[in-house]
Amino acid sequence: ETGSEDIDILPNGLAFISSGLKYPGLKSLAPDKPGEMFLMDLNEDNPRAVELRISRGFDLASFNPHGISTYVD
Repeated sequence: ETGSEDIDILPNGLAFISSGLKYPGLKSLAPDKPGEMFLMDLNEDNPRAVELRISRGFDLASFNPHGISTYVD
């Protein structure tokens, strides 16, 4: 409903996707829905995005992801 904002693909084929950006002047199809993070395993025959559960104590109501990056050690 809110579309993806950014994607970061790890060398092992896992893709992290941020979704739900709200920005002045940018149309939002779900203005009251908080942002979300998804994980997709591109190694699967039919990959699909799965919503990641965000830890308790995180302010989901104000979660407005813009961009994403990962660090691989």
